[in-house]
Amino acid sequence: MHETAALEDATLRHLLEFAADLAAGGDSDFEVLVPFVSVPDYQTLAEGLPEWMPAPATAAWFEAQGVTKPPRHNGAFLFKIRSKDAVAAARAAGALVLRLQARSSFARARRGRLQPVGHVWVGTYPEPLPVQPPARGADVLSLKRERTMYSVMGSDRLDDALELAAPLNEGPPAPAVSGAWAAIESLLYHPGDKADPDSERNRAVAADRMAALVACSWPRAELTALSYRHQPEAEDDLRRELKRARTNAERCQVLATALADGATVALSSPSDVAACQRMAQVLTNPHKELGDVRAVFEGVLRRLYRQRNIVAHGGTTAAVALDSALRTAAPLVGAGLDRLVHAKLTLEIEPLDLVARAENSLALVGDPLGPSVTGLLG
Repeated sequence: MHETAALEDATLRHLLEFAADLAAGGDSDFEVLVPFVSVPDYQTLAEGLPEWMPAPATAAWFEAQGVTKPPRHNGAFLFKIRSKDAVAAARAAGALVLRLQARSSFARARRGRLQPVGHVWVGTYPEPLPVQPPARGADVLSLKRERTMYSVMGSDRLDDALELAAPLNEGPPAPAVSGAWAAIESLLYHPGDKADPDSERNRAVAADRMAALVACSWPRAELTALSYRHQPEAEDDLRRELKRARTNAERCQVLATALADGATVALSSPSDVAACQRMAQVLTNPHKELGDVRAVFEGVLRRLYRQRNIVAHGGTTAAVALDSALRTAAPLVGAGLDRLVHAKLTLEIEPLDLVARAENSLALVGDPLGPSVTGLLG
């Protein structure tokens, strides 16, 4: 094993070394206890299962594991899971819980609902772990910013797309992938698009269009966040200029100009320092850097499309890359939907029109007569 670095001194190299060690190691067997507040009809439906543990047996398991403050429960499922580590075992158990909830939704007489406690306990692992991982990061902040979160009477295609993509953050992987791609295709594929002889280009053109849109929105999102994190010990010229800016667009332009001039941005977080370095590279050679970013985003969103095909046409939810494709694509889908919603609410621009603007900006950025990095979408 590589020598473990202290958390505050950890670098990307240490992270990659740890990941390589974890991948090279073998799988282990874990006992994962998933306690439930409510299990309807457990006497007839659960007691015959080897993994079911009634409340007294669950309490005894907690005591044997040294859990001093067990949750209130009415029994539990004890799953035997083989995985790399305790966290991966907890995530696998969370997937089983989603499957249990999906099955229970088909009951004709719904006497209550299947309700997990919210955490799982993995063998002798010292802390309980969430039964479900955090939301996948598909955020559409424009709904709150433009105060339209609860405005549903005037629904249009964008509202339909948001409804389709709703499982993306917290739903089971298969509906999340299917819904996310349905949302993208409903907005960014036109019936008049010519079929490409290469099947990969067929409806996957919607993925490429979403990638262009997100690539254009990325610099401004990064610069906006960095503009609020510049915290020098003594107030400097950049800090004063940022204070005078009245909008986020002005803050972005102030910071972009400062970075282009070689100014130092006072940042404390390593992730912010890395973001600042990325933005400096983008400002130096925007056409190349944004082209590279767009290509990466295209790959991520095309993987989402392929996983959707496996789910929808192959009828399987066991694809090896399903979870990883969803984790990487969800924030991009959220960012793209956010830009589409914002453009519709503030400028009345339709999705395909905004994508045309994004593709044109990516082609011209870096040219003296082209758009600025902070104004790629207008």
